[in-house]
Amino acid sequence: MKSPSPRRVGRSLGALLAAVAAVLAVLVPGPPAAATAAPSDGSRAELRGLIENVTLADARRYQATDSAGRTMDAAKIIQDAPGHYLAVYHTLLGDGRFHAALATSTDLMNWTFAHDLGAGSSQPTIARTSDGGYVLAWEQDPGNHIAVRYYAGLAALLAGDAARSFDTTRTLSSCAEGTPNIYSVRLHPDIDHSTIDIGGHYDADCDVDRQMRGTLTDFSSWSATKQPGVDNSLLHWGVAGNIGDRDAITFQGRPFGVIEGQYSKGDFGSWRTFVYDYSTGNADPTTIRTDRGSTAFANPSITAIRTPDGRNAVLVSLFIPSQGAAAGEAGQLIYYRAY
Repeated sequence: MKSPSPRRVGRSLGALLAAVAAVLAVLVPGPPAAATAAPSDGSRAELRGLIENVTLADARRYQATDSAGRTMDAAKIIQDAPGHYLAVYHTLLGDGRFHAALATSTDLMNWTFAHDLGAGSSQPTIARTSDGGYVLAWEQDPGNHIAVRYYAGLAALLAGDAARSFDTTRTLSSCAEGTPNIYSVRLHPDIDHSTIDIGGHYDADCDVDRQMRGTLTDFSSWSATKQPGVDNSLLHWGVAGNIGDRDAITFQGRPFGVIEGQYSKGDFGSWRTFVYDYSTGNADPTTIRTDRGSTAFANPSITAIRTPDGRNAVLVSLFIPSQGAAAGEAGQLIYYRAY
């Protein structure tokens, strides 16, 4: 038998080395590929920073009340004009029922009571419309459902003179649907030809609150759908109780929100606030630091505003349950941070 030529030996050795390299690549993987950051990650981190450290706020008020002495629970605040602000909130009154109300302010810390929205109204929210009007929505009992009202202008709003009224019919729960926020109001060109995008919760299986989103069309037709993706973003973090109140903000041109999650059903001390990223569908738990160290935070709302002295700021409103409150901090917390 003839001996193999050097050229053939070289080719065989090369093939053997290539085979060994392929095996090693499987058995000994290289460094992992770098994770791709979402474009919204930086903005979300900055927003969290503005929300989390209450002690750095430009102004803050614990246990907020209005000029009538009513607690401003679950307050939602918007800017009406430069240096003028509106708040809607609810209070448990002596008749044993919640009453939502409207108040005005020029400094965001002191509020003048303007109007009571009626017995059985709670968890209110407010949005200004492009025609100079206002849309309010709240949870109404009995038969907990979402009530929506349109006011043609500021004078009508302050007087409680609604030009349009609509009460939704529950379709996702036989027990309760409520705690609304208003994502947007689009007029085509007026309120009778409009699309109002409303978030809320429904009482799933009459057991725990879960997220929903509804559309009120032409102030006459309502439809709602479940939002399991939003629920899953909090369930991922071990939230086992209610997933309830939420609010939305555009920050640095990107859509974000805040949402409450209860880690243990029935435990008010386990309420926490999360930042939700509508671009990615992910939620981040927040570590909110108050002056005295409260640990539970519910009913979050958030608004992009101009401060009384004209700076851009994020305003946050949180309810601190007594079960997770430090001394002197239980109740409604309102604060803002300029950036």
